[in-house]
Amino acid sequence: MTVSTSSTRRTGTGGPAPAPAPQPQPRRIGWGQRMSRFDLKVSPYLYISPFFLLFGIFGLAPLLYTAYVALHQWHPIGGKGDFVGLDNFTAVLQQDQFWNAVGNTFSIFLLSTIPQLVVAVFIAAVLDSNLRAGTFWRMGVLLPYIVAPVSVALIFSNLFAEQFGIINTLLGYVGIDPIPWTSDVVPSHIAIATMVNFRWTGYNTLILLAAMQAVPRDLYEAATIDGAGRVRQFFSITVPMLKATITFVVITSTIGGLQIFDEARMFGPGGSGSGRGGPDGQWKTITLYLWEVGWNSANFGRAAAIAWLLFLLILLVGVVNFLLTRRISSQGGDR
Repeated sequence: MTVSTSSTRRTGTGGPAPAPAPQPQPRRIGWGQRMSRFDLKVSPYLYISPFFLLFGIFGLAPLLYTAYVALHQWHPIGGKGDFVGLDNFTAVLQQDQFWNAVGNTFSIFLLSTIPQLVVAVFIAAVLDSNLRAGTFWRMGVLLPYIVAPVSVALIFSNLFAEQFGIINTLLGYVGIDPIPWTSDVVPSHIAIATMVNFRWTGYNTLILLAAMQAVPRDLYEAATIDGAGRVRQFFSITVPMLKATITFVVITSTIGGLQIFDEARMFGPGGSGSGRGGPDGQWKTITLYLWEVGWNSANFGRAAAIAWLLFLLILLVGVVNFLLTRRISSQGGDR
């Protein structure tokens, strides 16, 4: 009897030979899966692209164009003139009015930003303590922010008027001489800083309040069990947890504080404003000086140079504020 070797092939041990393992077939990716992967990789960039498009059109392009204008003689009617290089920057830096505007800007900036941050943190802490009718108080805090700057200037110009102002009238009742709010340097800076604080303190308060409400309540409960009081909890828990938010508020306050225009432009007797920052430029800010050079003197090239100097100044002060705020808040968190 013969056995077919093709049907049953024997191995050396007498058992049947194992069948060859099937080769894995390449898996085909469907069109839907490909689109899903493409969407997963590309969609984050599409979500953030509107910001960069708007920034490029309304932020970066005007900035670069301003730099181009600053390198030329430029008249509002005649347009571009000769290329002058850095002559506009040199001419601005040699002007006493520019340095006077820089000093006024920093004075108003310090008088507004520091008290504004302190008061905003305090009000946010009060609103975070479960007040009754909390929504009403939050809306009341934000109300000054939505008031038009012109209206604020009209109100405060009447409050700080030298002859018939409400503040000088009240000071006269207690035997204090009238304060020259629109004549002297420091009183005018205090008055303008008060307007700035009135408008922006509520805005910063709500930002800080949102950050405070995000702090885990378990930390406060544990601190209470350990015997820590409200003040100790505020400085040991709340302030360190607000590090990033405080840094953001300081940076935005710096950018806005160094670009003060509306309040300084409209401040004056009856809210009319002088347009020149006072009779002797007592409260002339950099933006007021820029406006005066650009429109009154009809020198767009030099005005563009002032704008770029202001941009560099804001950038420098913003970086310094960022580093100082981060260092102070980090040290507070370590303690």
